[in-house]
Amino acid sequence: MGLHNIILNVDNYKHCHYPLYPPGTEYVSSYIESRGGEFECTMFVGLQAFLREYLMHPITLEDIDEAEFITREQGMHFNRNNWLGILNDHDGFLPVEIEAVPEGTVLPSRNVLVQLINTDPKYFWATSFFETCLLRAVWYPTTIGTISWLSKQIIREALERTSDNPQVLRHMLHDYGARGVSSQQSAALGGLAHLVNFSQSDTVPGILAAKRWYNAGKVSNSGPNSEHAGFCAWGREHEADAMLNMLKTHAPHGCALLLTDTYDHENAVKNIVGKELKEEIKNFPGLVGIRPDSGDIVQVTSDTTEWLMDAFGYTVNSKGFKVLPPFVRVVQGDGVTFYTLPKVFVEMQRRGLSCENAVFGMGGGLLQHHNRDTMNFGQKASAVRVNGEWREIYKSPTGSAMKTSKKGRLALRAVNGTFETVPRDSIPPEENQLVPVFRNGKLLKKWDFTELIERSERKYPEWYYADLIAELRAGDQRHSPASVASAARPSSEYR
Repeated sequence: MGLHNIILNVDNYKHCHYPLYPPGTEYVSSYIESRGGEFECTMFVGLQAFLREYLMHPITLEDIDEAEFITREQGMHFNRNNWLGILNDHDGFLPVEIEAVPEGTVLPSRNVLVQLINTDPKYFWATSFFETCLLRAVWYPTTIGTISWLSKQIIREALERTSDNPQVLRHMLHDYGARGVSSQQSAALGGLAHLVNFSQSDTVPGILAAKRWYNAGKVSNSGPNSEHAGFCAWGREHEADAMLNMLKTHAPHGCALLLTDTYDHENAVKNIVGKELKEEIKNFPGLVGIRPDSGDIVQVTSDTTEWLMDAFGYTVNSKGFKVLPPFVRVVQGDGVTFYTLPKVFVEMQRRGLSCENAVFGMGGGLLQHHNRDTMNFGQKASAVRVNGEWREIYKSPTGSAMKTSKKGRLALRAVNGTFETVPRDSIPPEENQLVPVFRNGKLLKKWDFTELIERSERKYPEWYYADLIAELRAGDQRHSPASVASAARPSSEYR
């Protein structure tokens, strides 16, 4: 009831705002931006999903009746004529125009991402009315997409420093977040945002969302994984049998991820995986993942890698880092967050271990540990036209410089490999990077998922993420590739 009714997809008080504008108000222009926060940059994604799911569906007389009943029941004013006017004058579609940065673009924070304005002066109030749902539709997937993109830059740096196989980048971070997120819709929006950067996910709603709203083809891979229920059912004394059963069952699929912390992780890796099942793992027709699911993520990832090397051997790559044989990897999905991930790589690098020895799954740390204030998202009115005259408007509270808003009609300009927000009239229209995407119920530009991926993978200034990779670069001073090479086993062949 009401959850898809755009008139009710608001804060209650939005219904009382229309008479608060000056007499003669004709147009209201507003914009959305990340006002800073934890990150220097923003990867924009998610608006098209909202436009297609909500604004391309007209309101009906039944929607108006329902909204009036619910709103008045709360003791809030409701102007029925406003909505009957939209129904009769615009066939139920909101008379607004929206322009936005092309999705998948990465740009500095504190820049305009979305700008909207009403198209009919009779409905000047429409611009700000649906701020609640529009802002939510932008801040959440964009925040998740940004965290995923920045994680990718950390992994890219680790690969460049310790691996000969940079092509594995898109396979290095798996989305495990479906169960740790607040709703299925969050799983869908956050999941699709992550898939812009990585091709690994178990979050089915995110895969479906990418297909439904962005025409995605095959965007994700997964593989047979284990859970404690199945392994515990065998009993502690048959832990090896449980693992062997999984290896045999999923050999045709070419992948089997074995949980090793059901009881004693170190014993499972050293004695069960490294001894009892050693031959089965060496001869498995594909990849066997060894999955610690508890403990100190920084230590256990490197420890597990070294224990596996003791059992299966390793080679030393051209950069002087040890690499497990291709049939076995560590799969670390416990405690992985944006903040712990670089620490894991620093420790692996310190021990002379290539980062490609482990792949990662991020759950709540990817899709849930964030809110609107993580990147200080806001939507603010910046210009109004009253009686034919445009006025630049803005807020400038003394209590928070961050909340000082932009003024005037805005444009986004590309300059020196990055972007900056400028007054709309200060540049030729063809230089404006904001693209009209919606007007009066019609989608003006439909982004394909491949376009989002292509934009996200363009070369962007390193200062967007320089502070996040600084510790990895500092690690070079503690690790000498030559010392690792000299410590390698006499034979480079896997045992």
